[in-house]
Amino acid sequence: MSETTTAPVRRRSRLPFLAVFGPGLVVMLADTDVGSVITAAQSGVAWGYRLLLLQFILMPILYVVQELTVRLGIFTGKGHGELIRETFGASWAWLSAAGLTVAAIGALLTEFSGVAGVGELYGVPRGVSVGLAAIFLLIIALTGSYRRVERIAIALGLFEFVFFAIAYLAHPSLHEMAAQALNPALGNANYLYLVAANIGAVIMPWMIFYQQSAVADKKLIPADFRYARWDTAIGAVVTQLVMAAVLVAAAATIGAKNHQASLNSVGDIAHALTPFLGKTVGDLVFGIGVLGAALIAAIVASLALAWGLGEVAGYRRSLEDHPLQAKWFYGVYAFCLIAGALLVALVPNLVFLNIAVEVMNALLLPLVLGFLIALAVRALPAHIRLRGWYLWLTLFLATLTAGLGVYGGISGAGIF
Repeated sequence: MSETTTAPVRRRSRLPFLAVFGPGLVVMLADTDVGSVITAAQSGVAWGYRLLLLQFILMPILYVVQELTVRLGIFTGKGHGELIRETFGASWAWLSAAGLTVAAIGALLTEFSGVAGVGELYGVPRGVSVGLAAIFLLIIALTGSYRRVERIAIALGLFEFVFFAIAYLAHPSLHEMAAQALNPALGNANYLYLVAANIGAVIMPWMIFYQQSAVADKKLIPADFRYARWDTAIGAVVTQLVMAAVLVAAAATIGAKNHQASLNSVGDIAHALTPFLGKTVGDLVFGIGVLGAALIAAIVASLALAWGLGEVAGYRRSLEDHPLQAKWFYGVYAFCLIAGALLVALVPNLVFLNIAVEVMNALLLPLVLGFLIALAVRALPAHIRLRGWYLWLTLFLATLTAGLGVYGGISGAGIF
């Protein structure tokens, strides 16, 4: 859509930020999904506050990565998969779609495992809890426009803010926090494995596909670029503060008493928190936060997959289309939700995948970030193309992040 480059500068309303606001915050709240929460909690239990600084270091890296998706979505008007197909050919586009599929399915398994875990805290069978969640998510997409889906997703994601209250109630020691945060254990393979998991928990393939497609579906224009960047920046700060809050809560409670504890599920974390924070916070409040994280991430991951496959395969793909007009789009969305829910309902031991899924995301980073930067160099109009010092900074951050993620994942898994 080359005409977008000459679109007139206009404002959508008297409050232009509110008109643009949404895709960045939605994708960032989804970033703090169930797997991310469990990864942050396990980090705090195993290493205290030694992985806390990493959460803040990842803020600007996350912003730089997702800002490129905003740039590409606004100035080309196309989704990520479509742009890869047009720029590099169908084979490369299908390769990127394959990575997206693996990451999205892995994410959905962790989200529904989280929903099942919250249900089990109150004696609800996992088949019932994941079934109700899948029906709820199907109704959201099948009965609403993009803007309606976006508002519901933000409302669900706001439940994650309870993690700040949990961190406060844990009464962490600021002195210990500062001392340990500045004392990483980079020579330890287990520590590096969790470094990789935390990196993979922050930069995921489906986030890149989702935000670029959402920006295109929302029909943002160049005049909206400044506000869309603010939307992304706010989201990057919020999501990493949530991760930090979970880590702090786990480190100040479980980690202080039993750093050997293994937290593989929502139930493990909630029950481990109960002696320190009480039954209400340990189960109800923590469960609400996890449920919000799981549902918003399930929406984003499934929509990203439906959009991404549509962009590569060429079928109609918009939430503005009626389901009968975009059968493949809604079909992919529904299929991955139903398949994920059924798998979690029938195979209860999938919870061990949570941290492994985040490490897998880290291993996919060279492919994901490579495509993203290449598009920012080749597919954008000249005046907004990635170049100069910002190009070199982006390359440095991407290489460092992807390299550390891959090294941590491989070494932590004992491959070398």
